[in-house]
Amino acid sequence: MVQVLSTLLLVDKKSKQPVYLQIANQLMALIRTGTLQTGYRLLSTRQLALLLKVHRRTVVQAYDELLAQGWLESHTGNGTFVAKHLPEIQLSNKHIGTEKTILPAEKAGFKFVQQPHLDRAFLRSSTRLHLDDGFPDPRLAPLDDLSRAYRSQLLGGNPYSRLGYGDTKGSVWLRQELSAYLNETRGMKTMPENILIVRGVIMGLYLVSTALLQPGDNVVVDAPGWFGANMNFIQAGANPIRVPVDEHGVDVAALEQICQKQTIRMVYVTSHHHYPTTVALRADRRLNLLKLAEQYGFIIFEDDYDYDFHYLSKPLMPLAGADPAGMVMYCGSFTKTISPAFRVGYLVGPGDVITYLAKLRRIIDRQGDQMLENAIAELLHTGVIQRHLRKSVRIYKQRRDLFCDLLRSQLGNYVKFQIPDGGMAVWTQFDPNINLVKLADSALQKDLYMSNGTSGIPPGNSFAEQPNNAVRLGFASSNAEELEESVEIIRNLLGNL
Repeated sequence: MVQVLSTLLLVDKKSKQPVYLQIANQLMALIRTGTLQTGYRLLSTRQLALLLKVHRRTVVQAYDELLAQGWLESHTGNGTFVAKHLPEIQLSNKHIGTEKTILPAEKAGFKFVQQPHLDRAFLRSSTRLHLDDGFPDPRLAPLDDLSRAYRSQLLGGNPYSRLGYGDTKGSVWLRQELSAYLNETRGMKTMPENILIVRGVIMGLYLVSTALLQPGDNVVVDAPGWFGANMNFIQAGANPIRVPVDEHGVDVAALEQICQKQTIRMVYVTSHHHYPTTVALRADRRLNLLKLAEQYGFIIFEDDYDYDFHYLSKPLMPLAGADPAGMVMYCGSFTKTISPAFRVGYLVGPGDVITYLAKLRRIIDRQGDQMLENAIAELLHTGVIQRHLRKSVRIYKQRRDLFCDLLRSQLGNYVKFQIPDGGMAVWTQFDPNINLVKLADSALQKDLYMSNGTSGIPPGNSFAEQPNNAVRLGFASSNAEELEESVEIIRNLLGNL
């Protein structure tokens, strides 16, 4: 065994890990695999030190470490042994040093089922140019103001209360400021008790789906729609039922026909700028949807992800602002206002539901980033966010107009689109003979990211269809020069396809 140890224990004196830990960890591994059996007497510290060419105190430290952890036991005057209470592992001598390699960091030793609806790629773009899904331009974000507000929250006040646990519903100050802001800008009638601060719309969807849906419940979703929402409904065991979307939003008449035939638990809708097509839900359909919710008792989950970005007349008020019966759960975030990196959103609903959802949130994520939440509350209180939004809307409208002019003049033979009233992307229908996957791959080679029409959706899923060979092309995150260069790249690629 002395000869075996000389080959199994290796010391790297250039490693950042202390030598005594190298020895201890290697001995531990030999015990785990059964190479050193229970009751085996180890070499004396002096013998092992000579064998490994290290100082005896180093080996003493290694042995002490394993003694403290219970891997070894010491018998005074008789030596140090592998602890007898460890389970014995049978390993024949012929296998010593040749046992099968196990990589637990890569592959679990237990079985688990991977649900296909979760197999959705992350949207990440490191390219210089991007016609993304409709993201804001972080270069416009009030980062200096946010940094100052965050610093003041971090350093000011009572550190025990400031840096300790807070309300699971979120910062009281932010909920107060949000309540006033939503009431003023969206015609809502909220109090802080009606608001739960979440990480974003996707967390709001998860909480509502987990808490309010039961396996087998029917949830109506729009088609085309956002698969990120459908993932949550499928995860909750619900049955998504698709309703078509036309130029006036989701077909509420088709929804009523479904309600007459089966029980609907929830309807998911992006009422302001439908995702992905950007169309707004027409006023008469909004009223009919609220009436149906009251008549048939279903929940409306209103995803209002970019309400503040409207470029024509004053936008239609959210469904939540005209809800007479407490049927709407309203959700938005600051993702489009500031940047996706700042994960602060809000879920608005009846007080009893918000209190219940806060209990669920507690076992998922005890609370959010109170420093960030209070910093955003300060920016709302001082009007920084309101001024930033007015500036952003003006700039994004200019970019929308330029981008649509470029699409029409440079790509008019290849695409069809309607100028969106708001939002940050143009729903663009390409000629059916154009292979969008090939086009997106070619654009990527030119340092330009654009959707290929299928990315981020699990293959073979019933929600995977991208109708009419259409994709969202985001314009808000690019300046004029970048938009011009991006369209030129697409034009040249289409000319060569």
